[in-house]
This record gives sequence, structure tokens and C-alpha cells, in this order.
Amino acid sequence: MPSKADVKAWKAQLVAQAEQQILKLTDSDQFKKYLNTLAKFHHYSARNIDLIYAQNPQATQVAGFKQWQTDFNRTVNKGAKSIRIAAPIIKKLTPANQKRLDTTDERAIVGYRYLPVFDVAQTSGEPVLSAKDFVKENLADHQNVTSLYNAFKDYLNQQTDLKVSEVPLASLNGAKGYFQPSTNEIVIGGDEPDNALKLKTLYHEYAHSQLHGLKSAFKDRPRAYQETQAEAVAYVAMQNIGVDTSNYSLGYVATWAKDKAVIHSALSEIQQVSNKVIELSDGLTKQLGLQEAPKEPAHDLKKLSAYDLNKSYQGLQQQVQQTTNSQQKAQFKNQLHEIHEEISERTQKQLQAFAKQNPEIKQPDSRPDQSLRC
Repeated sequence: MPSKADVKAWKAQLVAQAEQQILKLTDSDQFKKYLNTLAKFHHYSARNIDLIYAQNPQATQVAGFKQWQTDFNRTVNKGAKSIRIAAPIIKKLTPANQKRLDTTDERAIVGYRYLPVFDVAQTSGEPVLSAKDFVKENLADHQNVTSLYNAFKDYLNQQTDLKVSEVPLASLNGAKGYFQPSTNEIVIGGDEPDNALKLKTLYHEYAHSQLHGLKSAFKDRPRAYQETQAEAVAYVAMQNIGVDTSNYSLGYVATWAKDKAVIHSALSEIQQVSNKVIELSDGLTKQLGLQEAPKEPAHDLKKLSAYDLNKSYQGLQQQVQQTTNSQQKAQFKNQLHEIHEEISERTQKQLQAFAKQNPEIKQPDSRPDQSLRC
């Protein structure tokens, strides 16, 4: 049984490991890996994003041992090494503690415990699908990317104090867009032919408006620092909806001082705005119907008509051929197998019924052909 000192040292080592990894983010590729982690785990605290990234930068979805079994019907692979994340310890405060902490709250966080979780790659079982899998596939379509761009632009114009307008690219002197703090206006090159780049530019300029506007606490950041932050938010937002932006430039973090407090502050700011953009985008993609997964076959296949059954079978065959996502492909194949079984069962029943109605038709001999015996 480890002592309290051992546990304390182990926790400190986890945090120190995370901090060392974050301090290495002066390399663009490392920064992209961190942002990928941020996009996948945007609902986690900055502390846990750091911890997940430090222990397994390739992690895409984590859950506890039992949660994988109960919620996802998957089991953790034997010998898998857990990832530790921080969980707050919340306790009821006594009047003396309330006075000491100068609070009227009845409960408060008094510490953290480090819980073991496992990445989906460390588990086996049923495929795990999320809305993002379908968003990615849907947004591969030109029209859908344009729809999301227009929806986001309309939202900003109608629901916020920002004004978003478009001008010809030729008037932007080589830029794709800009944010004007004095007028709280975002201007986008309206004739940009690459719709994904156009959407990313809107995310980028929106990040500027949130981080570097006149009322922002971070408005006086150096220009290189601001551009890196805005580009980071745009990258996370595009990763979240599954649109590949790897061919677009990502500013270096080398302009940031190699100071833990400065880097953590910058990443925290990126996370806050990224979370906001992700929530907005998720809401808009739902409104646009881009998060609607293909309808699964009815649970009671026996109630489907032969026409609907065949139609579902043909649709799933096409989806299996078109999808590049291995998890989706596995799910579609399982559904295809279920429908195939139902069609086979109906066909057998129809053949049996036909045979009963037509006894004059000789049935094939089910016994083995004697001539094949050695």
C-alpha cells in the first residue's frame, strides 16, 4: 500500500510530466498534436487536456474501465496502460471552513484524485460512433460547408454585436479576411473558391474578435501571439467538424516566452474560445441536419415491407462502399447482415409455402449423393 507521500509524489509527477509536454509546444507539429487533443476533449478542463495529451497524444475518446463495458459494450484490452485524469473531491463545508474560505457555498472542491481512464484504441468490442463521424462525411460535400459558413455568418450578424460582411479578395491585399476592433466588424473575402478555407477564415477572425477586441483583456498581446491564438482556435474548430486543414499554415508558438505561466495562460485562452466556437458549430450543424446519422434499420425488421427491406439493404450496401470510417463501415455491415438474415428467412418461408401448395413439384433429395462416397 503506497504511503501518502508516495501518492503525493506520484500526482506531482503526473502534473510535472504534463507541464513538460506543454513546454515543448514551441514546435509546430507538437502544437498541432496538442490542438488535436483539444478538439477531441474540448469538454474537459485544461488540466485534464494537459494530462491526456502528456500521457497519450493520440487519444481520441477516454472512459473508465466499467464505463466502457456498461455504456459502450467494449472491454479494455489486457495489459493496457491507463491514462490518469484529475477528478475534483467535493465536500460539504462546515461553518468554520466557510468562514476561513470567505464563502457561503455549502460545498467546495477540497482537492483532486487521479482516476484511471482508457482510450478507445485500448479497447475492443462494438463500434463507437459519434455525431462527428457523420458531420465529417456530410461536410465533405461542397454545399454543406457553404451552408455551415452562411449559418455561422448569419448567427454572428443576427445574434451578436459583431458585423460580418464580404468584399472581393482583390481588395484585401493578399489576406483572406480581417477583424476591425474599432468597428467590431469581420470582413471576409467573399469570392474565395475554397469553401473550407473560407469557413476557417471566419473562425479565425471570430477568434480575434473574442480574444483581441477593444474590451478584451488580451488585446495588447504581440501580433504574432494573437495570430497564433486565432489560427489555433480555427484549427480546433475545423478539426471538431472533421474538415481536414492540414494543408493550411499554422503559426508557430516559438514567439511565446518559454514560461509555464505564459504558455498555460495562452492555451487556456485558446481553450475558452475554442469551446465557444465548438458549441456554436455543433448547434448550427444540428440545425442544418448535418449531425443526423443515417437512419438505422427498424429494430423490428419483420414489420418492414419487402420493398422497404430491399431498399434499406441497397442503401446500406452503398454506405458500406462509400464510407471511409472503419467504425461506420463495421456498423453498416452489421446492419446489412441483420437485413440479409431477415430476407433469407422470408425467402425460405416463401419457398416452403410454395412447395406445400405445389406437391407435384419434386423436391431435391437432401441426402448426400451416394456416388460421391469413397
